[in-house]
Amino acid sequence: MSRAACLLVIISLMSPAAEALDNGLALKPTMGWLHWERFMCNIDCDTDPNNCISERLYMQMADVMVKEGWKEAGYEYVCIDDCWPSHQRDAQGRLQADPKRFPGGIKKLADYIHSKGLKLGIYADVGDKTCAGYPGSLGYYEKDAQTFADWDVDLLKFDGCFMNRALLGEGYINMSKALNNTGRPILYSCEWPLYEWPLKQPNYTAIRETCNHWRNFDDVFDSWSSVKSILDWTAAHQDIIVPAAGPGGWNDPDMLVIGNFGLSHDQQESQMALWAIMASPLLMSNDLRDICPRSKELLQNKRIIDISQDSMGKQGYRTAKGNDFEVWERPLSKNRLAIAVLNKLETGGPRGFNIGAAPGWKICGPQCNVTQILPQYKEMGVQTQQSKIIVSVNPSGTALLTVTPISSDFRRLHKLNWQGTFVRRKHTIL
Repeated sequence: MSRAACLLVIISLMSPAAEALDNGLALKPTMGWLHWERFMCNIDCDTDPNNCISERLYMQMADVMVKEGWKEAGYEYVCIDDCWPSHQRDAQGRLQADPKRFPGGIKKLADYIHSKGLKLGIYADVGDKTCAGYPGSLGYYEKDAQTFADWDVDLLKFDGCFMNRALLGEGYINMSKALNNTGRPILYSCEWPLYEWPLKQPNYTAIRETCNHWRNFDDVFDSWSSVKSILDWTAAHQDIIVPAAGPGGWNDPDMLVIGNFGLSHDQQESQMALWAIMASPLLMSNDLRDICPRSKELLQNKRIIDISQDSMGKQGYRTAKGNDFEVWERPLSKNRLAIAVLNKLETGGPRGFNIGAAPGWKICGPQCNVTQILPQYKEMGVQTQQSKIIVSVNPSGTALLTVTPISSDFRRLHKLNWQGTFVRRKHTIL
């Protein structure tokens, strides 16, 4: 077998380990906005009415998403996180929104979101309390699922606090069944493996059959160290989690914090590029009412979103590291490959990287067409395996490229090997 064919077996990912949750949703990674990282559990509407968790906040975000091009770019869900409910269920045992902060109730908010052509997400917990201490769904799975369906909710983020870990999987499965039994399509976002990893390796076959996407690791914070820790964890466990991802079910490394306070622009580009490579849900947590134009342009970058939403639905992964660089690659439809080169150094200036050192560059035999998307868009034209292309990568920044083979022979070979098994390999960049 040729070196190119061997490489294709390595970079090709096997089919998902199990059938996806059969609700017809999340055939591509979910895109939208989620309040938690930016607005946390701010319920003080008396002194901070513009930023508290209230129906006003979500209505304003929906207005901006339509007006400022977010909906057109593909962001469609407006998602409520923790701290929305009243501390008490109603007389029928149903969850109810805090009456002061959500005077119209969730159904009215859903109607408003839908009138904008968007979808509404809500939050609940598999245990007896949410992480912030509001009523959990334990013992109420069917009732809560039907309540969300009656409210015309489109997505449920289901957390895992205050739950007996031995019953965690059973709880997530039961809520999945309850949601499906309502007859309303409700995208199901789980935290099942996040809470199970400290005890044992999760069963991703069961998780994929149960959830549309699932959190694996720590909450993201508005800092580069947080984003790096998520990338490091993902790379360390990619042989386990990557095969589980595909249309209908995705690994969720948590929210995009682009447009907030803690990341430089280069670091924002790195998060956006690598979340696209990882086929991650793109759920922004920021203030769309007041976001810098450069961050907005990055988040709405059509070429990056096209990688995220690629129809093949294969998650990318880290293929090489060395000399404080990392290479992440994702196979795309139409025989293409996305390559991201991350500069791990946080000192000095821009450093050059020979893209020919990326394992996936072998697909350029005999020829390929190369487009650089980040840090600047540039058509690099027709190249070969022998081409020496040096991309400049700033500290903690990422260069993102797409590579399209030209040879018809390669396309045939590529198709034949696409069913190859996912194999984890350690590559060192010299």
